[in-house]
Amino acid sequence: MSTLIMMDRRHGVRARLASLNWWLVVLLTLIAAIGVATLYSVAEGAWDPWARQHTLRYLFALVLMIGIGLTPLRVWLSLAYPAYFSMLALLVLVPFIGEINMGARRWIDLGGFQLQPSEYMKIALIMALARYYHGLEFKKVSNPLYLFVPLMMIGAPVGLVFLQPDLGTALLIGAIGLAVILLAGLSWRMTTLGAILAVVGVIGAIRFDLLKAYQINRITAFLDPESDPLGSGYHLAQSKIAIGSGGVSGKGFMGGTQSQLEFLPEMQTDFIFTIFGEEFGLVGAFGLLALYLALFIMATNIAMKAKSHFGRLMSMGIGLNLILYVLVNIGMVMGLAPVVGVPLPLVSHGGNVMIAIMAGFGLVMSTWVCRDQDTLRTSTSYYGSID
Repeated sequence: MSTLIMMDRRHGVRARLASLNWWLVVLLTLIAAIGVATLYSVAEGAWDPWARQHTLRYLFALVLMIGIGLTPLRVWLSLAYPAYFSMLALLVLVPFIGEINMGARRWIDLGGFQLQPSEYMKIALIMALARYYHGLEFKKVSNPLYLFVPLMMIGAPVGLVFLQPDLGTALLIGAIGLAVILLAGLSWRMTTLGAILAVVGVIGAIRFDLLKAYQINRITAFLDPESDPLGSGYHLAQSKIAIGSGGVSGKGFMGGTQSQLEFLPEMQTDFIFTIFGEEFGLVGAFGLLALYLALFIMATNIAMKAKSHFGRLMSMGIGLNLILYVLVNIGMVMGLAPVVGVPLPLVSHGGNVMIAIMAGFGLVMSTWVCRDQDTLRTSTSYYGSID
């Protein structure tokens, strides 16, 4: 009898593992492997201090992603609001118990791990907005009365992160939140009005000195990088030199002069795409971008196959979150956007972004595994529910 039970359990585990989308795992692993190789190169052919840690973090995050993916989607629906308010509470606590690093208070020390709540807030916000619109009739999406709650859900973390100060992450949180509202079906009239208000808000922030001096310097350096080539424009100038020197095919692995001679600061984090571009050239850069695009297309495809509105919005939101990271980081290092300190997902060194991104794709995986389920005993929806 016990043998039959064990055989049944093994069959159940195999069936659950077989239900995973392993192509998703392959794409994520390929991008993370590029990160390991680039970090190895940045350290001049050494596994420490970055490549080894990046590998271990990815393995941990991969197990976490699979665990999240095997958890029924109805569980994540029920945890959407608690996750959001938990992250919001941590953001409130950051000014009081957070650790100061590089002039900003963004991290909470958990005894060896520096938790950055703002990174996890992006995923929690996507979950919460998807949960909100899961139970809302489509005709009410553009009604101003029903816009107040989601806009407050976005505005609260944006304001808290902006005060840390972390302009780049605040902008990303706001952008991904608004993107989910657009995906939910917001009318173009309301979208246009929101864009106008956003522009007015940015102008007002500059006009009334709400931005820090270094943030204004970064914007100035973006608009005129030659005005201070040894100061605020130094990062961007060196980044352009590195990318341009890579040419079509690059200088070869560990052959980049900008990285090996340490002309470029923050090589392991914000400017890692510059190092990769210098070593592998235009061909390598396009190859990496193709992997990100394939990952986004896969998340979109999973969203389109989901029967639940919650799963659709959440998967699309996670995919867009990844693309926003990539666009801002690459635009930043190429001089197409201000330097705002946004890492390249799964490639840059950093545990919080790695875990947050992988947790997000765990939710995408859960949507895939539960794609045919559209009933939920505990929560009804205008679009159907989740079982």
